[in-house]
Amino acid sequence: TRGTVTAFSPFDARADAEALRKAMKGMGTDEETILKILTSRNNAQRQEIASAFKTLFGRDLVDDLKSELTGKFETLMVSLMRPAYLFDAHALKHAIKGAGTNEKVLTEILASRTPAEVQNIKQVYMQEYEANLEDKITGETSGHFQRLLVVLLQGNRDPDGRVDEALVEKDAQVLFRAGELKWGTDEETFITILGTRSVPHLRRVFDKYMTISGFQIEETIDRETSGDLEKLLLAVVKCIRSVPAYFAETLYYSMKGAGTDDDTLIRVMVSRSEIDLLDIRHEFRKNFAKSLHQMIQKDTSGDYRKALLLLCGGEDE
Repeated sequence: TRGTVTAFSPFDARADAEALRKAMKGMGTDEETILKILTSRNNAQRQEIASAFKTLFGRDLVDDLKSELTGKFETLMVSLMRPAYLFDAHALKHAIKGAGTNEKVLTEILASRTPAEVQNIKQVYMQEYEANLEDKITGETSGHFQRLLVVLLQGNRDPDGRVDEALVEKDAQVLFRAGELKWGTDEETFITILGTRSVPHLRRVFDKYMTISGFQIEETIDRETSGDLEKLLLAVVKCIRSVPAYFAETLYYSMKGAGTDDDTLIRVMVSRSEIDLLDIRHEFRKNFAKSLHQMIQKDTSGDYRKALLLLCGGEDE
């Protein structure tokens, strides 16, 4: 794995559970102990700690964390305790519940996950919430944005295989005709090609498109579409090019400018910490002339900052 968080060794779930109980018992809370333990164990180990905590003390670790901690630090620690397999399903459920839909979360998760991950999310969603994720999403979205989400939810992108140059040429031409050469845009074509072709095939299509049209595909999407559909198409293209680069950019914009989008910052740091956060850090340094570590340092504070920096796992010179 290219994650910053790996299995801790030597690991003792009971000792960790006891240390956490001690950190939260009585007057005042020892936040330092909590953040050190939870950021240095991987998700599977955190689940074992929660189970040991319940066995030893008859208490729910997550409930205790919620009652002892506050604010963004609490959100981060509770997110770390969420079982990995549930993480995406839970984020999607919260993105579509209540008033207003959080399109940003739908876009980020469905554009970046592999077909196998998408199938898994749908299964978990059904088991945990007894609801069909696709039905829920179609109930809360509309138009071409909805259609592309539905295509991505099928998780039927062609498996990576050989690239057929004739089909690459054809797809690039079709996209050119559907966008730049047409008055108005044929969104369906963009949705079908970008939502179903394999990753190596699409990378070749983007190169060929540039040769034929003189534009990067992103420029065309920018000109020819707008709103949520534009954001989703761009996210899909960026993830086809490089998932770590997409997340590096997502993290950068969560902290850039006034105010921080903490929900996005927490979601990405937690969900990628065991997958590819090292690659994300590399792309961050390369594309933004500063390190992820520096930006977190500058943009956050307190125990929340300490915990995020431990998850980040180091500085990139």
